[in-house]
Order: sequence, then C-alpha cells, then structure tokens
Amino acid sequence: MMLRFDFICCALVLTLTNSVLAGSHGQMEPAESARQEVEAALKLTPDLDNGRRVFMVCTVCHLPEGWGRSDGRYPQIAGQLAGVTIKQLADIRARNRDNPTMRPFTSPQLLGGAQEIADVAAYIAQLPMNPDNSVGPGLDLEYGEKIYQENCQDCHGRNGEGNAAEHIPRIQGQHINYLKRQFHWIRIGKRRNADQKMVKQIHRFTPRDEVAVLDYVSRLKPPLEHLAAPGWRNPDFPSYFRGVGR
Repeated sequence: MMLRFDFICCALVLTLTNSVLAGSHGQMEPAESARQEVEAALKLTPDLDNGRRVFMVCTVCHLPEGWGRSDGRYPQIAGQLAGVTIKQLADIRARNRDNPTMRPFTSPQLLGGAQEIADVAAYIAQLPMNPDNSVGPGLDLEYGEKIYQENCQDCHGRNGEGNAAEHIPRIQGQHINYLKRQFHWIRIGKRRNADQKMVKQIHRFTPRDEVAVLDYVSRLKPPLEHLAAPGWRNPDFPSYFRGVGR
C-alpha cells in the first residue's frame, strides 16, 4: 500500500512538472505575484478539514507529522507560523523562491488557489512539533548564543519563535542540516526571497560565527504546549502512510 501511494504521488508530480514549469503568471514580476497571493490568502478564513486533505500530498516528503527528516533533507514544518507557510508557498509558486522539488507541489493542479494555501498553512501551524529534532555538536554554544542575541534575536525572537506580523519564520526545533543549507543559500543569494537585511548581515559572519550560531539555534526548543507527546503519531492519516518519504 505504501509503495502504491508513493508511486501514485510521484507519477502525478512528474505528469504535472512540464506543464507547471511552462506556466507563467503573465508579465507580473514574481515578487509582486507572490505578494498579491499572500495578501489574498491572509484575508481568508482557513478550513482545517480541507487543510488536512491538502496536506496529504505533503506527507510524502514532510511525513504525516510534518517533522521532515532528521538529516535535514526536508525541514520540520509542523508548528510553523501560518503566515510564513503562506508566504513560502506563494513565493515558490511564483518563482520568487527557487525550490525545484517543491514547485510541482505548489501548482494550482495540486494546491489550488489562495484558499487552499490558507487551509494547509493553518493545518500545518496546529501540528505539534518534533521534540527530538537533530542538533549540532554543542561545542561552542555560549559563543553561538552571543552571536544569536546580537544578530538574530531582534527578528527571529528571543527563543526563535519568529514573527507572524513580519512573516519571519519560527526556527526553533529545526533540523541542524536544514538550517546550515538555508543559511548557505541565503548567503550566496540562491534563496532569492530572503530578507535583504539578513543577507547583508550574515555576509560578515566568520566560519566560527556560522557554526556556533546554527548549533545554538538547533537547540532552541518550542514551548512544551507546542511539542508532541512521546510516541505521538498524526491520527489524521492511516498507518499505511508510515515510512513514505523516510
């Protein structure tokens, strides 16, 4: 059953890829196209039941719990601020953020319009977070804390909780290798929708700064009320989803 589900999802994505990549948002600039969709989605009342249905295709990579993979290939998205998820989905769809793996999944054929984006973002936001995300070696945490407080805290929050009003992501509880990859991509300009203030700021980070602060961030834990209980599995999805995308 797992293999059949995985095959169906992969076949569907491959079928859609060519038409999706050939599609366009007219002559509108990607950033403006994404901005308009974000504004539209934020004004809508999310439907969690529909969000659960939309999320089904996300389980292939992010797993039914939304915890991603401990190796950082796929990030933890459970508990992410809804506005952040909305912005990232809209940016990827409009090609304001380069993510070839995700882009077919953001196509109108799979995701629908602004309402579906609002629905799935709300569903993801209420998922309890992984209490055991992968972390760094813990060798320079005092220095990492200093770098975080001086450079990151004002935007990402004292405990990495993010900022809903500014669409700044929650980074607490994120896998260390995902943090490393995104930091590198932001630094070299590969993540085009990154905040330009952050891009400029991290260009002066030394290798020690980078390693220490990301190690520290990986150890920032969400509040207990946002964490899953030991052994928790998402009851919204049947057992045959287990193992898909692992």
